[in-house]
Amino acid sequence: MRTGIGLREVAERAGVSMRTVSNVVRGTGRFSEATRVRVLRAVDELGYRPNTAARRLRTGRSGVLLLAVPELTMPYFAELAGHLLRQAAAHGCTLLVEATGGRPRTELDLALGRTDPLVDGVILSPLALDDRAAARAAARTPLVLLGERVHDLPCPHVTIDNTGAAREATEHLLAQGRRRIAAVGRQTGPHAATSATRLTGYRQALGQAGIAYDETLAPAVAAYHRADGADAVRALLDLPEPPDAVLCFADAMAQGALHAVRERGLTTPDDVAVVGFDDIEEARYSAPPLTTVAPDKAEIARLAVTALLERIDDRSGDPLGVPDGERPGPPLLTAGHRLVVRASSGPRTAGRAGPPAVPAAPAPPGAAGAPAPVATPAPPPPSAPTRSTAGAGRTPRPPAPTR
Repeated sequence: MRTGIGLREVAERAGVSMRTVSNVVRGTGRFSEATRVRVLRAVDELGYRPNTAARRLRTGRSGVLLLAVPELTMPYFAELAGHLLRQAAAHGCTLLVEATGGRPRTELDLALGRTDPLVDGVILSPLALDDRAAARAAARTPLVLLGERVHDLPCPHVTIDNTGAAREATEHLLAQGRRRIAAVGRQTGPHAATSATRLTGYRQALGQAGIAYDETLAPAVAAYHRADGADAVRALLDLPEPPDAVLCFADAMAQGALHAVRERGLTTPDDVAVVGFDDIEEARYSAPPLTTVAPDKAEIARLAVTALLERIDDRSGDPLGVPDGERPGPPLLTAGHRLVVRASSGPRTAGRAGPPAVPAAPAPPGAAGAPAPVATPAPPPPSAPTRSTAGAGRTPRPPAPTR
């Protein structure tokens, strides 16, 4: 990469003024889309990088933002981080990404910007941050929260309508004729807001269909990983009346659910329909492709980055332009979602009516109610073997493993 490249060189290459280059790089001011494309092409061709030290001296800002999420190994957070990186870059900012592991101390340190003094503001998806700690962070650092609102804080909060989304997914399964629908993802405790809102939507849909909520069909899980989904569905399939459909509160758990159904020799969707939540890339390539709730990750990223930059611009005022006295509470920014219907929740093949119930153990001979022994007829004489055209002599294949 060439060194010594500044605004002047970029402006000359793009045929615009230095002020226009500065506006495009910072995502401020007014300019046409054609001008933006021309400037960014010149930036790429010349290898221009903003001087963050000079910017901080001039404006008091570094242009460095921080994203803190519980786990980067979770596909949803990894994909969301990609959208946020692109949004930050579009505003001429650098985005650092950290995983908190859901640890309260780590979440607080990152929210306060203690890990990097150059950070201008933080986008945080909290799991364990308590109200007092969150209030301290919001008072000291420009902060935007992701996920369900669990704190009453004067900072923007970006979410989706989790209750409505779960209700729509459950209504879809009901419309397919499913009546014994399980929900995998129930969690307890003060930081289970996402679980609670999705469970509420699930229960609303059942109630509207005249189906009573059965807690045995909503097993608790420790986390939203593939193994948690597989373990929960194995237990559900062991019930005397197993479910004919499963709504998982995360696509990762839904992948585990598909695996558990397959390892029991059952099929999806004939025996058990499966619906997930997140629309991760893996959902499109699972076997069968997974029906899932798709949050608008691009819109979540746009809302979060825009709100954070506005917060950085004016720490004391309302970043959304609403006077404090007229605002009922912290600004809540709701991104869209949609239900993406794929093969995992399609109609059953004719004659299939869901997974078989677990049979009761037979009574021993002679016990009350046991059937009387029946004489076994003599076997017929041997006959010439017939030739099969359906895979004679082949060893049955085991089900394909999930990723």
